[in-house]
Amino acid sequence: MIPPRPEARPGAVSVTDTSALRHSAVWACLRLRANLISTMPVDVFRRVGGVPVEVPKPPVLVTPGGERVEMPEWLYSTQFDLDRAGNAFGLITERDGFGLPARIDLVPHSEVTVRIRKGELYKYKIGGAEYDPPEVWHERQYTVAGLPVGLSPVAYAAWSIGEYLSIQEFALDWFGNGAMPAAHLKNTATTLNRGEAAEIKQRFKASVANGDVFVTGNDWEYDMLQAETAGAEWIEAKRYGVGDIARFFDCPGDLIDAAVSTGHITYASITQRNLQFLIMHLGPAVIRRENALNKLTPRPRFVKLNTDALLRMDPHTRAQALKTQIDARTLAPSEARELEDRPPFTDEQLAEFDRLFGVPRTTPSTATSGATS
Repeated sequence: MIPPRPEARPGAVSVTDTSALRHSAVWACLRLRANLISTMPVDVFRRVGGVPVEVPKPPVLVTPGGERVEMPEWLYSTQFDLDRAGNAFGLITERDGFGLPARIDLVPHSEVTVRIRKGELYKYKIGGAEYDPPEVWHERQYTVAGLPVGLSPVAYAAWSIGEYLSIQEFALDWFGNGAMPAAHLKNTATTLNRGEAAEIKQRFKASVANGDVFVTGNDWEYDMLQAETAGAEWIEAKRYGVGDIARFFDCPGDLIDAAVSTGHITYASITQRNLQFLIMHLGPAVIRRENALNKLTPRPRFVKLNTDALLRMDPHTRAQALKTQIDARTLAPSEARELEDRPPFTDEQLAEFDRLFGVPRTTPSTATSGATS
């Protein structure tokens, strides 16, 4: 079920999870996704009367890797591995009173071998030692039916990434490593023998190396061997490679500063752009992470990643949104102030409002039944 490694071709570059990071677009996609997910606050809830009520987080959701590894760092490392390798692994070294993992020490995915017997997980081999499945924390992404491990997008993107890296190495060889002649110096009037050509070559190289001026007559031509054309083709291929990588890693090209050749998309605000990115690209990964983290809490508790952190609005838009909710009576002013990290109004503040804007008048109700004239 795992795509076979393509046969090596002359001039091709072998692409691995590590070598792919040399591609700036790969690094940008992985960094962006891991940065955003790892900085989303982790909240734990329990439903009471059908309403989710926030409860204290267990220690494993605060410092999952021990005192030196807090949740943002742990989430970043695992998301980075999930996006580039399809799997994230860790050793469960401590358990709580419910028998749930209390500490998970992450391990590099490159050191893990998954052994399967009769279509089911049998053993994990990490650093030469074998572990039973209950001893290993294993999250997976980009799965295929019947395969107990996730797949790496780099495996599918290898051809595109390999083309980019091959072009990159070719360009370095062409312009810097002497794999191809850097230029062609030709005398248009006289045919030079081998000795004369060598002497001219040495004179030219000596002048250029010292930064001096090379003086010739009117019968010399200096040709760069289409270096400009080669450079343009390299840049063109590089540009298309960046777009391909953005699609493979489910990250919009404009968010990693990829060049857009045709068309453009406009958004009314940054919040709208982030909302589109959250729904179409990052949302599925967030839901998968929540389902995995649910296994660290006893039922009926459940974990939610607070995506509002991604949808932070500019001050003007946020003020309008809060005012709309207060006017619609769906949000109390005290709740709005709490969202703004402000304490409730004091009596002095309320009195100041009354002095500045006056006390709202109330219309007394009139009895309509049993009235006498």
